[in-house]
Amino acid sequence: MPSTIKITATFFLLLLIACSSNKKISNKNNIITTSAVIANTFDKQGHRGCRGLMPENTIPAMLKALHLNVTTLEMDASISKDKQIFLSHEPFFNHEITTKPDGSFIEQKDEHSYNMYHMLYDSIKTYDVGLKPHQRFPLQQRLAASKPLLSDLFDSVRTYMLTSKRPYPFFNIETKCIPATDNVYHPAPAEFVELLMKLISEKKMEQYVIIQSFDFRSLQYLHQHYPTIKTAMLIEEFDKRTLETQIKALGFIPTIYSPENSLVNKDLVEKCHQQNIKVIPWTVNEVKKINELKKMGVDGIISDYPDLFN
Repeated sequence: MPSTIKITATFFLLLLIACSSNKKISNKNNIITTSAVIANTFDKQGHRGCRGLMPENTIPAMLKALHLNVTTLEMDASISKDKQIFLSHEPFFNHEITTKPDGSFIEQKDEHSYNMYHMLYDSIKTYDVGLKPHQRFPLQQRLAASKPLLSDLFDSVRTYMLTSKRPYPFFNIETKCIPATDNVYHPAPAEFVELLMKLISEKKMEQYVIIQSFDFRSLQYLHQHYPTIKTAMLIEEFDKRTLETQIKALGFIPTIYSPENSLVNKDLVEKCHQQNIKVIPWTVNEVKKINELKKMGVDGIISDYPDLFN
């Protein structure tokens, strides 16, 4: 009898382990499958999370955007003195959104002196970027918020996804760098990309990220060293070069062509699609323009107000 009980207990233990293992595999495969589905649907991207509704590039803005059913979280990455990757559109503290630790505001003439590339992240996080009313975005909810680490954002989204029962999002991450400010406000492209990819690899997020940039150098380095990572070529309004000339300058076919929205027309969309390039313009904040661009056949849109997509 004791022997029988021991065998039975062992059997149920093995069965429990097998079921648990199968569940983990099923969950993992489910995330991959749903991401693949997203890749073939209209891509609703929340600009800096949802800048029109919540403080930009903060975790609350990203979670709000997910609540509004975006398919991609758009964001900007900067680097601190101690090589931490955090979310920020500028490598300095923007006077429009910043409250200093003592409660005072930064004046526009002084903002460039608050260079975060020369600050430790522990110091950066003591500045608030959510309480000061934003003059250009009056609908923004005011709340205490600091510039978050990209690693913390990845973790927060993963936790959110455990209960939200919705497809896993992509992360469209911009490398904030230009040649004129290499090693002044940010690392040179090779170091910037290596720091970013080290974190992405550690968090096992390779299949969920898109790296975007106006600086072709960082995209070129990424393509040479990490060719499986999706790329987005950002194009400014004043860049009047042809699509062919821009791609030639880049040196490879990007995953996404991401121009300022006024540059988009049906001919441009068709030329991109002929080369299997997706077209996702920025930053579109009116329903009328969203609908116009959809009729042209764009593959997605980046907006400060992702609630307009619903």
